[in-house]
Amino acid sequence: MSCEDRVVPGVRRLSPYQPGKPIAELARELGCPEEGIIKLASNENPLGCSRRIREAIELGVNELARYPDGSGYDLRQALAGFYHLSPAQVTLGNGSNDVLEMLVRTFVAPGQSVVVSEYAFAIYALVAQAVGAGVIEVPARKYGHDLTAMLHAVTAETRMLFIANPNNPTGTSVPHAAIRSLLEAVSDQVMVVLDEAYFEYAEQGGVEASSWLQRYPNLVICRTFSKAYGLAALRVGYALSAPDVAGYLNRVRQPFNVGSLSLRAAEVALSDQDFVLQSRNANRQGRQDMAQRLQALGLSVLPSEGNFLCLGLGRPAAAVYQQLLQQGVIVRPLMGYRMPEHIRVTIGTDAENARFYQAMQQIWTQLS
Repeated sequence: MSCEDRVVPGVRRLSPYQPGKPIAELARELGCPEEGIIKLASNENPLGCSRRIREAIELGVNELARYPDGSGYDLRQALAGFYHLSPAQVTLGNGSNDVLEMLVRTFVAPGQSVVVSEYAFAIYALVAQAVGAGVIEVPARKYGHDLTAMLHAVTAETRMLFIANPNNPTGTSVPHAAIRSLLEAVSDQVMVVLDEAYFEYAEQGGVEASSWLQRYPNLVICRTFSKAYGLAALRVGYALSAPDVAGYLNRVRQPFNVGSLSLRAAEVALSDQDFVLQSRNANRQGRQDMAQRLQALGLSVLPSEGNFLCLGLGRPAAAVYQQLLQQGVIVRPLMGYRMPEHIRVTIGTDAENARFYQAMQQIWTQLS
């Protein structure tokens, strides 16, 4: 029997998720120092993280030989207080991807289905396919979620519906009123997963967790410390839900899935909302300036509520992506999302944004 024959069918059909190209990898390929490369591919916070987090991590180094608190008690208490919920409504994950996988493993069985939008975050379909579930992909509307069509796509076998707001990789968003209308209409057999990884950057913000969860027990809200809080390397995500949902998630959650330094850093980060506001304001200005300059070049820029822009090139993006790499600029091509003429670029520092624009201007002038 071959190795492939041993693999469960859902996993056999998967293609690995392709993250943004690391700086070190491109430095090896170009034979140049890492300092000469900028990475605008993974929607990381260009401001880094709060100074207070660095201090908290230094204090925790002496405990590296000990296992973390498996329940994440202090962080769950902090999140519950921040959102006016019970700690029993909080589930911690090794990044929000971990929580998304837990949700599917817990509530979707082989032969059942999930509903996703075209151009939505790739992980939704990956985790569903891995457990042998079907994926109902609904055509996008102006590169964003068509919630009416998604509601109509629900079948008797559907157990989960994913909404990314704002959506990665397009940056599009849907009004809270439209999400509420879907929640009012959808069957209670369907769990609605509202992925708000970028809500801190959105002009409308996120939904008010305590009131929405009280009204809609089939709603789960997923958020992360990787983006606006600047903790991508430490991998801390969380789900807010009804207590019984969280109770089942914690049955499948791996013990010690969030490390001690990560727990400590996330708790401090949550208390430093001044840093989050600084990140939001810097992103808003950078996103606006970058969009205007790129549009002036003749590029199509999708309206974005995230910390990135999705650019339509009107031609295959692979060649432009490679030319940017040759200039030491890493962005994200979107061929894997069946958007072969688009790239996604993270909003960086002023200097990084200027470097990307200059490289793009040079390339675009040569192509025009």
